[in-house]
Amino acid sequence: MNCLVVIPARYASARLPGKPLADIAGKPMVIRVHERAVASGVGPVVVATDDERVVAVARASGADVVLTSRAHASGTDRIAEVAAMRGLGPETVVVNVQGDEPLLPPSLIEQVASNLSDRPNFAIASLCEAIEREEEIFDPGVVKVVFGAHGRAAYFSRAPIPYRRKRFDPGVGTSRAGTSRACAAAGLHYRHIGLYAYRAKFLARFASLAPVPSELAESLEQLRAIHHGFLIHMEVARERPGPGVDTPADLERVRAIFEAMASDG
Repeated sequence: MNCLVVIPARYASARLPGKPLADIAGKPMVIRVHERAVASGVGPVVVATDDERVVAVARASGADVVLTSRAHASGTDRIAEVAAMRGLGPETVVVNVQGDEPLLPPSLIEQVASNLSDRPNFAIASLCEAIEREEEIFDPGVVKVVFGAHGRAAYFSRAPIPYRRKRFDPGVGTSRAGTSRACAAAGLHYRHIGLYAYRAKFLARFASLAPVPSELAESLEQLRAIHHGFLIHMEVARERPGPGVDTPADLERVRAIFEAMASDG
């Protein structure tokens, strides 16, 4: 498989400044993520950052790292710059591993890369997992995805899709059950996991496209790809991904998990 794994690691973060360098059990978070990506074995791994401090830390750990523009609006734009810098062939599979996922199972990186490599008609591949708590269907922080029998994504949304009218509408069906597993049993609701594989030729095209209304409304850039007719392949993840790090509370939770892992080991 002709594949490159890229870890976008932006230094600035409104909720957690300097996030890539946050210490997790004695190592910066970006290095923890890098270790997971290398363990997947799908191909070379490069860290893409906008800050010299991250460059210095990555190089000191022996990681391949490139300094990219600070003007990028998203990690996808940063990855597109790396693909152009490296002169990747159009069919090269480029995997986007978020720089704040230090517990991401390496098997999921291999899964998403293989899914795209095996499906030449798709421009993007990603993963999802079943939603087991009904309250998460109504949480705008949980991105939902609807996809067809062959894995083609139809739509992504922060809204509760598909909308189960007989269950969710008062007076029509039963009321919402905060922690009910009925939604999981129905097999209708899936949370999108922010792990992507792209073809390099798609990245070159995507970077030139302006945001579209649905993307701006939902704050979900994958809707730009759907709007322009690019096919996105979805599959249920083989493993549950570990928690990511967005806030100081998330960071403490992940630190506690690493400490527990060290104690068990």
